[in-house]
Amino acid sequence: MTTRDHAMRMLAHRLKEAGLPTPALDARILVQAATGASDIEMIREPGTLMTRAEEERLAGWERRRLAREPVSRILGSREFWGLPFTVTAETLDPRADSETLVETALDLLKDIERPRLLDLGTGTGCLLLSLLHERQDAVGTGVDLSEGALAVAASNASALGLSARAQFIESEWTENVEGRFDLAVSNPPYIPHGDIAGLAGEVRLHDPMLALDGGEDGLDAYRALARLLPDHLTQGGHAVVELGAGQADAVTAIFEAAGFGLSRIVPDLAGVPRALVAAWPRA
Repeated sequence: MTTRDHAMRMLAHRLKEAGLPTPALDARILVQAATGASDIEMIREPGTLMTRAEEERLAGWERRRLAREPVSRILGSREFWGLPFTVTAETLDPRADSETLVETALDLLKDIERPRLLDLGTGTGCLLLSLLHERQDAVGTGVDLSEGALAVAASNASALGLSARAQFIESEWTENVEGRFDLAVSNPPYIPHGDIAGLAGEVRLHDPMLALDGGEDGLDAYRALARLLPDHLTQGGHAVVELGAGQADAVTAIFEAAGFGLSRIVPDLAGVPRALVAAWPRA
């Protein structure tokens, strides 16, 4: 038997030796989850012995992490915008960079009462549900082509107490969507098809291909969104879409060619261009 602290240090060492990017953080999260310890207990009681069942659980999780399975998928949950979201093989793993879209959208909505929101490619529902959590006067629709992802999003809405203000629709983009919305958000598939084989194992082996593959040049989804959104945005409404690396200029051109107003690019905390804001002109 070993202590929590010793198990955490040894696991971090093995993960580091394997070349994993955040070994200490991963080790702490996995040991804490395996033991059920609180944050305070992890700090105040590092010498607590782990039970045999906890050690076996941790050993199984270590094997999975060494095989490049993300911690969030091992545990089935990811925190996003300070909220817990269930993650499954049917959904993209929410990433902190995408919180840039939430922050940007909230700023655009600050002067709009009872806004209607549309989330295209909703996955776990993290974008839509984070916005609804912040704006208690808002209602929203999440759209996805994956029936499994929609079930996860609906479950997350229920767990967060947001089911009454969120609906989820199975649709290829806006095909089954009715009405107009004050703001649309989307984290679309934007990886060029030929680049997928070179992605990190955590992404390539575990994120659904439907949420990754953006076509030959990675821009197929942006072309579809720019073509379809004008029929579903209010006059003066906005689209906020996540950008892939090096795509800002190309995506801006696509939206401007579709008639959207002056776009702006919002960087994430690392300074990487992350969100494009496109305004649909007022009448």
